[in-house]
Amino acid sequence: MSRTSQILREVYDRLFEAYGPQNWWPADETFEILIGAILVQNTNWKNVEKAIRNLRKAHLLEPHRLYQIPEQELAILIQPAGYFRVKARRLRNLLRFMIEEYQGSLKRMFEERPEVLREKLLQINGIGRETADSILLYAGGHPRFVVDAYTYRVVTRHGWAPPDVDYDSLQALFEDNLELDASLFNEFHALLVQVGKKHCRKNPRCTNCPLEEMLPEKGPYLPE
Repeated sequence: MSRTSQILREVYDRLFEAYGPQNWWPADETFEILIGAILVQNTNWKNVEKAIRNLRKAHLLEPHRLYQIPEQELAILIQPAGYFRVKARRLRNLLRFMIEEYQGSLKRMFEERPEVLREKLLQINGIGRETADSILLYAGGHPRFVVDAYTYRVVTRHGWAPPDVDYDSLQALFEDNLELDASLFNEFHALLVQVGKKHCRKNPRCTNCPLEEMLPEKGPYLPE
């Protein structure tokens, strides 16, 4: 086992011991997770749940039915998630892709080779790498590590990657040094979000952080 692998395993073990299982994502069905990956952009999951609840009450949590309603009506339903007009447009882009490429079938969609599906998702307006990887991991069960702002802060502040590290390199840090296991990546990402919210904020609160002992001698690197 490489030194990097050992560090990442220790990070995982410390966070899991501190916070326990996170049980992400808290959605009832795969399609809800897929929709949630768009709606959660620039907001929190509580707001997403309100929007999904509206869609459920309207009996629209099915690709074809959701795509058939006007964009303006969709925007009103998902208003609790914020940026609702933009997100309505992005949702329709995703739904159009699903229907045109896979006849609206989630099964067919996730039977596509993950690397091929990822490239197709990235061609959809409004879907970037984080959202595409969230869809692959949380909805599709494919082992892609999701990188977000919390991941970046934790890793760079502890000196495990340079401050100018890009998304792909940071993702490779995890995927190349851990077992390619969707459940592991799911839990690890959720734990990093948890420590990010509690301690590794824009203004870090390192005292009593589960990873405090793993900081460099000079303390966390703060590029902000």
